[in-house]
Amino acid sequence: MLPVGAGDLWSRMFNFENYGELLGLVQNSILAGAVLGIVGGLIGVFVMQRDMAFAVHGISELSFAGAAAALLFGVNVVAGSLVGALIAAIVIGLLGARARDRNSIIGVLMPFGLGLGILFLALYPGRSANKFGLLTGQIISVDDPQLTWLSAISLAVLVGLLLIWRPLSFDSLDADVAAARGVPTRFVSLTFMVLLGLIVAVSVQIIGALLVLALVVTPAAAALRLSASPIVVPVLAMVFGFVSAVGGILLAIGGSLPISPYITTISFLIYLVARLVGLRAKPRAGLR
Repeated sequence: MLPVGAGDLWSRMFNFENYGELLGLVQNSILAGAVLGIVGGLIGVFVMQRDMAFAVHGISELSFAGAAAALLFGVNVVAGSLVGALIAAIVIGLLGARARDRNSIIGVLMPFGLGLGILFLALYPGRSANKFGLLTGQIISVDDPQLTWLSAISLAVLVGLLLIWRPLSFDSLDADVAAARGVPTRFVSLTFMVLLGLIVAVSVQIIGALLVLALVVTPAAAALRLSASPIVVPVLAMVFGFVSAVGGILLAIGGSLPISPYITTISFLIYLVARLVGLRAKPRAGLR
């Protein structure tokens, strides 16, 4: 078997012939990516503040299992993904109040969800592209009904975040003081986990179960490297999420590779630049 040449590799990654025609085929995916990038970046700020990046991965594994089960039984894949993600989010929210307990529960759920998902995919008799897409994302998988689902769920998550923004911010910074001041921390935490489960579930449809962190965690992590402002950080996180998702989709149109490498690479490069800028800014701040 001959090795892939540099030219062939480049053409598989970036080939912009008939780009305009291809662009028209993925309008729904671009819109979905834009919405998920914005909402994912916003909720990611609280994920980072609450040290729950590991929880995102755990929820995505159960979401993958639910989507794989839906694919096997011929029902709505988004609905299956939602059921799996919500089960994981509620279990983690109810049983994982402390970080140590939460990490233990996630460590148990992750291999179970992944193994269950692989079992369902192994039993699925359909196209292998559908199986692979649940793990790595599919660029042309979003039809009109799915776009409606994704937009409605993302809007619900956004509204939910705005409604609990102040108590959630207080609870994220200091849960003990928030509880002492009368904030219903358990309700706030469980509500946040449900919202997180919803956005993770719909993100699986775009970027795949294995790489959801690139939309929900990395943009917020990059924003926190540049600022500590409660206003600037969410805005930057949403911008970074939008650029990662939409930029990745626009690049993926010109190649034959899955969408996820493009999104994750852009997301990582944004984080790398933000980290370097943050490191350069610290010595200057110390001189003042």
